[in-house]
Amino acid sequence: MRIQPTPITAAAAGAFAGVVMPVLWRWLAADSMLLVVAFLLVVAAPAHAFVVGFGRSRLSGEGAVDVALFKRVGAWLFAAILAATVSQAVAAQ
Repeated sequence: MRIQPTPITAAAAGAFAGVVMPVLWRWLAADSMLLVVAFLLVVAAPAHAFVVGFGRSRLSGEGAVDVALFKRVGAWLFAAILAATVSQAVAAQ
């Protein structure tokens, strides 16, 4: 199965990280090794798979900018911030 990164998959990965990581942070704050492993599994791996992708970039020049990647990163960050904010607001009530 080949994963094609899109703004939708990037937003889904960001929302997942935004909801799950704050919860894990509270549980694992005292154990730094488990916190690093949780960060890799919850943030880094989904971000790489669903935002960056595993294929090679098809940029034509050395100084070329990958606009689609910037859009996916923006969608990922926006969804992560929104999901973390909403989950914190719901938990506070």
